[in-house]
Amino acid sequence: MQKLKVANLYRSELIPISGKLIERYNLCLEKLGFKPTKLTSFSIDGIGWSPEIAEEKQDMHYLNHGDANPHAIIVSPQQKGKPVYVPTHTFDRDIMKEVFKVHGEAINNITRDCAICLDFDQNIDAFYEPLDVLKYDDVIVNFSLINNLDKVQQEQQALIDKFNTGNNFIDEAIHQQLLDSARTYGDLRNRKLTLEPVRFKTNSFFTKAFGGIYLLRDFISTIVVFEDEDAHKEAIKDTIHDVLIYHISQPELIHKLNDHLIIECDLEKVAETKRYERIKKVMFFNELGETEHNIDEILTDKVLTRRYLNSIDAKALKRVNGVEIYLERIERSNTYKIQDLVTNNFYFALHQPHSSLDVKHQDLVWKLLVNVSPLDVLFLYWYDKEQFYNSYSDWKPSYQDWVIQTISSNI
Repeated sequence: MQKLKVANLYRSELIPISGKLIERYNLCLEKLGFKPTKLTSFSIDGIGWSPEIAEEKQDMHYLNHGDANPHAIIVSPQQKGKPVYVPTHTFDRDIMKEVFKVHGEAINNITRDCAICLDFDQNIDAFYEPLDVLKYDDVIVNFSLINNLDKVQQEQQALIDKFNTGNNFIDEAIHQQLLDSARTYGDLRNRKLTLEPVRFKTNSFFTKAFGGIYLLRDFISTIVVFEDEDAHKEAIKDTIHDVLIYHISQPELIHKLNDHLIIECDLEKVAETKRYERIKKVMFFNELGETEHNIDEILTDKVLTRRYLNSIDAKALKRVNGVEIYLERIERSNTYKIQDLVTNNFYFALHQPHSSLDVKHQDLVWKLLVNVSPLDVLFLYWYDKEQFYNSYSDWKPSYQDWVIQTISSNI
C-alpha cells in the first residue's frame, strides 16, 4: 500500500489522534461496551473508525455490536465532512453529515474537553435472517457523553439554583460544592451540552450484514441483491415478502435492472468514452501472460499495445475487441446479438445508472455495478474503496503502477 500512500490514494484524510484524545476515545469505547485500545497513537475517519485499532483488534468492524448495532465516536470537530472508510451501510457518511449539520456548534463546544458516543438505532436488536434488512426505515442517532457532562451541568445548575434560594448564599457547604464542581468540570452554565436524537430516513442502501446486501427501493419493485451465496440461498426460501431476490453473479440481475430503468447501456455512446478505454485495457491485461515489458508500459504505449494485442490468440483478441466487432457487424445486419460477441463481464461493466435516477441512488447503483463487474479501476476506487484496496494487494506491481497513474490523472 506504500505506493498508494505516496500517491495520496490510501486513506489520506484520516485524523491523527494522540495525547488526551486517546484517553477520551478509550472512555468512549468502554462506554459503548468495547475494550480500550493499547495504542499510544492512531488515526480516525469521519465516524471515529481507526485502521490501526482495527488491525490491533483483528476486527474491521470493532465499533459494531453485530450487524444491526453500529456506533460512532466523535472526539474532534475535524471529523466533520471526513470520509467513512469502512462503512457498515452506504448511508453512514450521510448520517454523519446530518449529525454535524444539526449539532455542529454543540459538537465544537463539547469536544473541547469531552467526547461523544453515537448509537445508530433502527429499532432492530439483531438480524435473524437476511430479509430482516427490509425492516430498515428510520435510523435514530442517540448521543451520550463520556463523563456525563450533560448530567453534571444539570447538577451544577441545581446547585446554583439552591445557592440563590433564600439565605443559602452564606452556606459554606454549598460554596464548597460549587467550587469543587467548577474546578473539576469548569463553568458549565452557558455551554450547550444536550444533544437531541437525530432522525435519518433511509431509502435504498447497501449493508454489510449477511455478507453484503443491496436493498433497492423506490422502483417498480423492491429488489434485494446478495453478495453472499449462503445468504442468497436462505433468502429465496422466503414466501412472505413481495420482493425480487438475486445473487450479484446472476446475469438475470442486469437484465432486470435494465427492465426497471435502474441502469442503461448505449454501446455506441459508451465506446467513445474514456471509461470504455479504461475497461478495455483491463480486459486486455487479463488476457496477457508473461510479458517482456512492464504492464504500465504496455497499457500506455500504443506501439507496445499493438505488439501485445497481436501476441494473444484469436479468441482472446475477440474478447478484448468484442464491442468494436459487434458495432461494426450490427451496421451490416441486425441479426447479431450482443451476447454472441461481447462477454458478459465486459458488457455489464459498460452499464451506468439510468439517467432518470435521483442523485441519492446513483452512487449506490455505481457501487453495485462495479462489484458486478469490477473492470473499471477508477470507478472501483471511487465507489468501493474497501474492495479496491483488497484487490490492489493481489495485483502485479507494474499493473499497480498503471492503476495509480490512471486514478491520479482523473482526480
